[in-house]
Amino acid sequence: MDGERETAAAPLEPAASGADSVRAAAEEAARGLSERMRSDFAVVVPAFNEAPVIADCVRELRAAFERWGLAGEVVVVDDGSDDGTADLARAAGEGWGALRVMSHRRNLGKTEALLTAARATERAYLVLFDADLQHSPDEIPRFLARLQEGWDIVTGRKVGAYDKRAVSSVYNALSRRIFRVPVSDLNSMKAFRREILDEIHLRHDWHRFFVVLAHARGFTVSELDIVLHPRRAGESKFSGPFRIVVGLMDLISVWFLLLFSRKPLMLFGFTGVTLIGLGLVVGAVAFYLRFVLEMGFRPLLYLVVLLETLGFLLVGFGLVAEMIAQLRDEVDDLRRRLR
Repeated sequence: MDGERETAAAPLEPAASGADSVRAAAEEAARGLSERMRSDFAVVVPAFNEAPVIADCVRELRAAFERWGLAGEVVVVDDGSDDGTADLARAAGEGWGALRVMSHRRNLGKTEALLTAARATERAYLVLFDADLQHSPDEIPRFLARLQEGWDIVTGRKVGAYDKRAVSSVYNALSRRIFRVPVSDLNSMKAFRREILDEIHLRHDWHRFFVVLAHARGFTVSELDIVLHPRRAGESKFSGPFRIVVGLMDLISVWFLLLFSRKPLMLFGFTGVTLIGLGLVVGAVAFYLRFVLEMGFRPLLYLVVLLETLGFLLVGFGLVAEMIAQLRDEVDDLRRRLR
């Protein structure tokens, strides 16, 4: 499967029902890991004001590494916390050489935390793991095993009670329908090839669309069922109606980027030509009324002017957008050559 760019979802694993089931699955997966896969990965832990849980997170990650014979890195990115998250993480991981703690001067967001960690490590695979411990570190060997099979991205499908399940279900359903991604949960624990981040551009908060953007580039995606545990302490940083509106706007933005950014004239040019044609029809009707039936109707003339003006503006905007898209493709091509 390595090197292929087919996109298909692997059969889902049976839902785990508790810690024993998770550890049993992890043990089976860990036995089949190669020496390279055991070491050539980094667990990325974005953390913003996670003081109540970050020490437990580091300790449990360390225990999981020792339990399953893993030798990768753990990169905790303190995203501008003001509650001592970074210091608590360092204290909990004292003497553990696999742990690295990095800090942002201010809160930038989960996407920026992911990119900071990716730039700081040379490991070939990344595992995105939330600091709130709603997923067990014992899931990591299963993700690594699936990557070892040749998949480019492995996502987790949450199994268990979830406060935002209704909103998440709508968002995931819309994403599957619009973007045709072969997974059912886009915002969960995931593991992937680090090289994917070299080929896609993630804007602020676009970690939620990482799978969508990578899938559009031809990377393969698989999915695993993983147990969702209750948050132990602290509060979710991604809640409230404002986040829903922002998420919807981002979804529209990504949809536009994938559908029309390469051929913007398809949208603006077609719409503009349609308005121009409609303006000509309305103009013909106005001409007929005025000179044949001698029934002048001035609002029709205003409508003709409006339609023609908007139509030509949209066509012009589409042509300019085509030039920008061409420049963007040239820059992307140059960036790939310079790597």
